[in-house]
Amino acid sequence: MWCSAIGCIVTLILSLLTVPPAAAAQQPAKIPRVGWLSDGIRAGARSHLHEAFLQGLRDLGYVEGENLIIERRDAEGQLERLPELAAQLVGLKVDVMVTWSVPGTSAAQRATSTIPIVMAEAGDPVRTGLVASLARPGGNVTGLSTMSSDIAGKQLQLLKEAAPQISRVAVLYNPTFPASVLGMREAQAAGPALGLAILSMEVRTSDELEDQFAVMTSVHVDALLTLGDPFVSTHHRRILDFAAKSQWPASYRWREFVEAGGLMSYGPSLRDFFRRAATYVHKILQGAKPADLPVEQPTKFELVINLKTAQALGLTIPSTLLFQADEVIR
Repeated sequence: MWCSAIGCIVTLILSLLTVPPAAAAQQPAKIPRVGWLSDGIRAGARSHLHEAFLQGLRDLGYVEGENLIIERRDAEGQLERLPELAAQLVGLKVDVMVTWSVPGTSAAQRATSTIPIVMAEAGDPVRTGLVASLARPGGNVTGLSTMSSDIAGKQLQLLKEAAPQISRVAVLYNPTFPASVLGMREAQAAGPALGLAILSMEVRTSDELEDQFAVMTSVHVDALLTLGDPFVSTHHRRILDFAAKSQWPASYRWREFVEAGGLMSYGPSLRDFFRRAATYVHKILQGAKPADLPVEQPTKFELVINLKTAQALGLTIPSTLLFQADEVIR
């Protein structure tokens, strides 16, 4: 019994010596870093989209400054700055990078092939080479695509309901943006059935925008449709002012245009996109690989109508259309 007791004591002492104190054994948990790369082309939307992303993180248990660090870089509409800003985030060794639009995602992808990249919104990530396919992205990029079939056709239908008298609609789009090319084709296909002549207005530069404004006036356009590309978003104020000056009903892809004075918008909910981007960040921080996370397409669309603008244009929006609206600005 005595030797047995001595043996127990020796075993206890050895166990205490081989197990370090808790304070020495437990290393501080690493706080993950998220890189936030904004192109800044939607100046009026940056705040609420960023808040939607933060809310998505909070819903998943992340609180900035407590268990998550966010490193922010904003190109403020100067897309040529994106490569430099992406390189800065890579240098900070962020665990995952969140990007806006195709230009921002492309810059991030050129800056790193190893850090996971989450597209908060991008037009056509397959045709632009960001991912191999929507179902199997295959690289270090995944996230959300704003591309969906026949949004432009639905925009035209709603515009015609709001302003039945229109017959010649100019579609302002950037032909270097693949998703806008697709939208232009959709508009051309949908126009005849609605009794609308569709005029294609290509814009790549600021000078071309002024030229096309002059063309639209000369050919007696009576309505305007824009597609959701970065060029249009960058020059949204000029486009809104021109439509108001010309007294044209106009439909836009993003609600921010309507909040800034446009007549109506129909398209995916960007707030929902940025909230959903937080889910991708969470999965990647938990060990998922971007290559295995399918790219999501829009599931929620929103119609926003500005009644003040309708009144200024002399339009009476049908009650059936107002009933469909997700939001009516009065």
